[in-house]
Amino acid sequence: MAGKTIAIVEDDETLRKTFALLLKGRYRVLAMGDAAEALSRLARSRADLVITDYRLPGLNGLELIRRLRGAGFEGEAMLISAHPDAIRVEEMSRLAISHFFVKPLDLDLLNASIDRALQAKIAPGSPA
Repeated sequence: MAGKTIAIVEDDETLRKTFALLLKGRYRVLAMGDAAEALSRLARSRADLVITDYRLPGLNGLELIRRLRGAGFEGEAMLISAHPDAIRVEEMSRLAISHFFVKPLDLDLLNASIDRALQAKIAPGSPA
């Protein structure tokens, strides 16, 4: 799975750096601080998984995923929020968001979920 790319969209710099440290070495990591930066960078770079915070400057995480899907992104998507009451499950389902995590995060659970989500995208018989 080392060839897989994960885009992290998180406005909290400390959390963004934590994600990058947690995932680098196993995955290629693109770290971005807001939705505008993510839309711009992901128009030029392919990602297998986008992990986004819900509350971002400008667009929220659901709107970011909606725009990425509209632009043809078919990869995995995960949403993170410290405000779970603001999230509509129907919207997440419609946008094919596979996982939702509530802050503070259980990093072991997040790690395992990432590995499972990306492993599921590998065709049977293909090298990992």
